[in-house]
Amino acid sequence: MASMFLYLLSLLLFPLFSSAQTHRNVTLGTSLSTNDKNPYWASPSGEFSFGFYPIQDVFVLAIWYEKIAVESIIWTANGGNTVESGSKIELTSDGVLSLSTPNGTQIWKAESMDSIGVTSAAMLDTGNFVLSSDESAIKWASFDIPTDTIVPTQILNPLGKLSARLTQNDYSQGRFELILQGDGNLVLYQKARPMGDNYDGYWDTATTNGSQLIFNQSGYIYLSLGSGNTNRISLTPTTQVSPREFYHRATLDFDGVFRQYTYPKNSTGGRWRQSWSVSEYVPLNICTAFGGSALGSGVCGFNSYCKLDDNQRPQCNCPPRYTYIDSNNTFNGCKQDFLPQICGTSDGFELREIPSTDWPTSDYGRFTSVTEDWCRETCLDDCFCAAAIIREGTCWLKKFPLSNGKTDPTDKGKALIKVGKSQLVLNNRNNSCKKDRDNLILPGSILLGSSMLFNLLLISVICLAICGFRHKKQHQMRQDPPSISGMNLRSFTYNELEEATDKFKEQLGKGAFSTVYKGILESNPQSLVAVKRLESVVEGVEKEFRAEMSAIGRTNHKNLVKLFGFCDEGAHRLLVYEFMKNGSLASFLFEGSRPDWYQRIQIAFGIARGIVYLHEECSSQIIHCDIKPQNILLDDSFNVKISDFGLAKLLMSDQSRCTTDIRGTRGYVAPEWFKRMAITAKVDVYSFGIMLLEIICCRKNVERESWDENTEILSDWAYDCYVENKLHLLVENDEQAKNDGKMLERLVMTAIWCIQEDPSLRPSMKKVTQMLEGAIEVCIPPVPDPSTFISSICA
Repeated sequence: MASMFLYLLSLLLFPLFSSAQTHRNVTLGTSLSTNDKNPYWASPSGEFSFGFYPIQDVFVLAIWYEKIAVESIIWTANGGNTVESGSKIELTSDGVLSLSTPNGTQIWKAESMDSIGVTSAAMLDTGNFVLSSDESAIKWASFDIPTDTIVPTQILNPLGKLSARLTQNDYSQGRFELILQGDGNLVLYQKARPMGDNYDGYWDTATTNGSQLIFNQSGYIYLSLGSGNTNRISLTPTTQVSPREFYHRATLDFDGVFRQYTYPKNSTGGRWRQSWSVSEYVPLNICTAFGGSALGSGVCGFNSYCKLDDNQRPQCNCPPRYTYIDSNNTFNGCKQDFLPQICGTSDGFELREIPSTDWPTSDYGRFTSVTEDWCRETCLDDCFCAAAIIREGTCWLKKFPLSNGKTDPTDKGKALIKVGKSQLVLNNRNNSCKKDRDNLILPGSILLGSSMLFNLLLISVICLAICGFRHKKQHQMRQDPPSISGMNLRSFTYNELEEATDKFKEQLGKGAFSTVYKGILESNPQSLVAVKRLESVVEGVEKEFRAEMSAIGRTNHKNLVKLFGFCDEGAHRLLVYEFMKNGSLASFLFEGSRPDWYQRIQIAFGIARGIVYLHEECSSQIIHCDIKPQNILLDDSFNVKISDFGLAKLLMSDQSRCTTDIRGTRGYVAPEWFKRMAITAKVDVYSFGIMLLEIICCRKNVERESWDENTEILSDWAYDCYVENKLHLLVENDEQAKNDGKMLERLVMTAIWCIQEDPSLRPSMKKVTQMLEGAIEVCIPPVPDPSTFISSICA
C-alpha cells in the first residue's frame, strides 16, 4: 500500500520536475518576467537557478543555490541593483542577454566581446550561466565576471576581483574588494567612496608570482604560484568536507572578510545543522586589520568602533552619547547627540571611558611621560580634541571624525571620549520643573473645582454648536478630494499640522506658491518634519499640490525626499516631508567656506542617480522640470535628497514627450522651453549640467557682479577653460580639485554634453551617471550655443 502511494505521488510530481528540466537550454527570443510563476531558468540537476530573486517587493537578477532554503545568491547582474515588478530578462533574437524595466528601457546587458553567433543560453550545474554558439563555443560566462562569490570549479585570473555587497540585504557594490593583482599578489582593499579608488590593502598573500586563485572541485581554495600542483598557497583547511555531501561557496562579505562556507546537502540524521557554516576566513580579526596609516573609516563607519562577537564577526558600536546614523545599518557610522564644543570653552563637556579601544588613524597630537589627569585636561581644553587615548604614560589626541575604531582585548590603554553635558543638565531641569508643577496641582485643583461643573455645562453647549457649524462648512468645501489610490501616505488634519508646527512658527523656506515650516509630529516626538503649506487654493497651486502628491507618493529611492503624508482639508493644502538637517545644496555651495571636493563629487553622483530613477525606473516616468540647488536637500550625513516635485511632469508608459507651459527656474531652463519644442526628460539633463558646473566651481551660473565679463556666465566660461586647457581656473584655491585633474576634466566634459542646445545631443541621465562614474568614456563634447545660456537667464 505504501509503495503504491509513493508511485502515485511520483506520477503527480513528475510534471513539476520535467517542467524545471525544460529550461536547460534557453533559445533566442526567450524571456523571463518577474510576473512569471517561476521567474527563473534552472540547471539540469536543479542545483542552481538564474532569474529574478525576490527581495521584499522588488527583485534582483541573480544566480542562486536552488535547493537551499536560506538566501544563497552567488552572482548578481546590473551592479546588484534591484528592479521592480514587471521587469524582464530576454535573450534577444540577435543574441544579446538584456534586462529591461516594465516600460521597456534597457538597464543592463551581458557585455560579450562577440555576441554574433550566440544561439542559446544555459544555466550549468557548476553555477555558471553561459551564452553559447552552435559550435558550443562560450561567448559569455558569469564565471568570468564574478560579483562577491566564487564556487567550486571557478577560477579568478590576474586582475580578476570580487566586490563585496553594500550591506547584508543590499547587493549593490560595497566598500571592499579582493583583487588578484597583475604582480601576482592577492590583496584585500578598502574602497574610497564615492570614487571607488582603493586605499592601502589590509590583507595580502605577499606573493609576486600568483597566477590564479583556484576553487577546485574538491572544495579547496588555493593561489597557484605557477606550474604544478605543489607550488601554491592554500586558503583552505587541510581537511575539507566533500562537495558530494556539502555545498561550497567563498564570499567576500559586506564586512570585508573573505569567508569559505559549507552547507550540508541533507541532514544525514541530524548530524549536520542545516545552515551555512564558516570553514575558513581571512583576515582573522577584521577589527584590527587596518593599520595606523590606513585611510577611510575601516570596517565600521566613522565615529564608531569595531568589536568581534562570539562568532568572530565584527559588531559596530557607538561611543557614549553617539547614535547610529542609520539604525538599520550599524556599519554606516555614528553621529554626536550633542552640540560640538566652541573653542575657548570646556565647562559643558566631560570624558567617558571605553576600555581597550582606539581610533589609531585619527591622531593629531602625541605626548609621552604624562599622567591620565594631564591627558584629560588637555583634551577638555582643546576644542579640536574629539577623544584621547591614554596608554602606559603616553597620551594621544584624536581629531574628528574618528576612524578605524577597534576594541582589542590585548590593548592595555583606554579611550576617553569627549561628550557634552547638556543632556544631563536638561534632565535635571526637567525634574525640577516637574517637582514645582506637582506642588501646584493640589491648591490649583481646589480653586478650580468649585466652578468646574457650571463652566463645563456652558462650554459643552458652545462647543456642540461650533463643531456642528464647522462640520457643515468642511463638508461643503471638500467636494473634489485628490485621489490617493495605491499610495502609502497618511492623511493629516489641518489641526494636527498646525499643532505640529506650533501654529506655523518656524519658517524654513519660501517659494512662489508655498512656504515650508519646521514641525514635530505628536505620534513621533523624536522626529522632525518639514511641512509645506500651499498659500492659496487657486488653479495653479491646486495643480501643484496634486502633481506633487501623485509624483512623490509613487516613488521610493534613497536620493529622493520622502513624503510622509498630506492634508487636503477644505481650502488647506499641505504636504509633510522628512526633515533635512543640513538644508539645501544652494546653502552648502554658496554660503560659508568651500565644501570638500570629494563630498561635492558624491553629491553630484547622488543627484544623477536620483534623476535616473525618476526618468527610467519609476512605473510612470517623471520629469522634474525644476532641477536646481535650492531643490536638492542634504540629510544628517550630507546624502542627497531631491525635493519639490510641484513642477514635475508625469508621463505614462505609452508616452515619450509632452508640450506644456514654461516651467523651471531662470538660469536652469533648457532652450526648448522657449522654442515651443517637445519637452522631454532632456530638460532635466540640461538643468543638471548647469548645476554640475556650479557644484564643481562652488559658484552660481550667473554672477552679474563679476569684475570680468568673461567669467560672468559660468557655462560659457567653463567651455572656454576646457578648450584652452585651463580647467584649474574653475577651481582656483581648491587644491583637492586641482590634484584630481582627471576627475575634474571628466566632470566638466560631462556637464558640457548635458548643456547642448539640441536635446538629441544630450545624453540620457543613465548615460550621464555612467560618464560621471567612469563606467564609459567621455568623448570630446561639441561647442554649446552661447545663445542658449542667454535665453535661459533672461527667461
